[in-house]
Amino acid sequence: MKEKINFRFLFIGLLSILLTAVSFTLVFYSAFQEQTKEDLQNSAGIIAKNDDFLTDPNRLAIYGSDQMRITLISPDGQIQYESRADESRMDNHLSRPEIQSALQNGSGEAMRQSSTLGYDTYYYALRLQNGSILRVSMEIRNMYSIFEKALPMVIVIGFLILLISIVLSSLLTKQLIKPIEAMAQHMDTMEENTPYKELIPFVRTIKEQQKKKMETAKMRQEFTANVSHELKTPLTSISGYAEMIETGLAKPEDIPVFAEKIHSESQRLLELIGDIMKLSELDEGKKDLFFERIDLAQVVQETKARLQLQSQKAQVSIVTEGETAPVNGNLKLLNELAFNLCDNAIRYNHPGGTVTMRTACQEGRVLLVVSDTGIGIAPDHQDRVFERFYRVDKSRSKETGGTGLGLAIVKHIAIQHQALLSMDSKPGIGTTITVSFPLFHDPKEQAVP
Repeated sequence: MKEKINFRFLFIGLLSILLTAVSFTLVFYSAFQEQTKEDLQNSAGIIAKNDDFLTDPNRLAIYGSDQMRITLISPDGQIQYESRADESRMDNHLSRPEIQSALQNGSGEAMRQSSTLGYDTYYYALRLQNGSILRVSMEIRNMYSIFEKALPMVIVIGFLILLISIVLSSLLTKQLIKPIEAMAQHMDTMEENTPYKELIPFVRTIKEQQKKKMETAKMRQEFTANVSHELKTPLTSISGYAEMIETGLAKPEDIPVFAEKIHSESQRLLELIGDIMKLSELDEGKKDLFFERIDLAQVVQETKARLQLQSQKAQVSIVTEGETAPVNGNLKLLNELAFNLCDNAIRYNHPGGTVTMRTACQEGRVLLVVSDTGIGIAPDHQDRVFERFYRVDKSRSKETGGTGLGLAIVKHIAIQHQALLSMDSKPGIGTTITVSFPLFHDPKEQAVP
């Protein structure tokens, strides 16, 4: 950062020097040119007042100088007098622009490149009373010549300004950076001690990111602890039963019971590992998921078929209702979402209870509504049921084999589909969870023919 600021200060300094040199050259050249023109015009006026040279053109010699050239031209363009050349060898000047302008308007001027390198010649012509033309001219340094002459001084001044810029940029950079470095050493109070108000949004963003990182780290720590605990429970049971069989402590008639326990705990372990892997995949937020038009009504029917055996064992009936409900989604994830919602509704229901899965299109949204007549959720638990490993009734979860990750998976899938989750639950009456998806729009249907 310091190097960038120093470089920009130096660049601005050099650019300022160059622009200043060019600007002053243009200003001085313009002023000098105008002054020269004015002086020549005044000189021509003074010479023209003394008309004694009309009878003897050679008298113009007293007005000539090393800087100013004088020429007297007849109305037909012939040279009558020339202060710096032999007029007999000079061609007719009638076609010269300044002469033509003087004949027509009384005076004329022109600028032509001089034979001398780095100079231009300015001509001023004045028509006299007898029709002759008095022309005076002078060589003027052109802009490039003036700039070239001033260049050594510009270089010297530029070098001095450059040295000053280096020193000042170093000092200013240190003064700018020092408060920021001090602020970085006190991250906890940096918003209160922000040296520049322009940095306040940046500081707030950093604090928000730090807060999110801390929350994420805390969630990961809690997740790791929960995973360890959840894995330890079935593994301890499996290890205990297996050890009793291995050491012969189990009676022959107990072995089938222990084997069934080991199988049950193994299944629970496999389900838990499967859910953890699903959550990990969802956390990664894969961007290569294939989205297409999915009918939620069909997903609901497939979910009912998959959970039919489980619902029969739990003595819970599954009812499906609703209409075609098209959404833009991933079929595998939507099947997982519907399965987890329905599975949860079965696990926490009563024998003889009902699970209703309904689809609908309402106010530009597609709804998937899963209702049950189960145990319900108390208000103080409803905000946390979508957290990982959170269970309202831990003993009930253990009995039904729940992993505590089903609704967390539902939440992640809903987020990936830009869907909204809502819950309405009353203890002892039942729970209704609604997933609201954006309505599917087919680009082909919207195309204008």
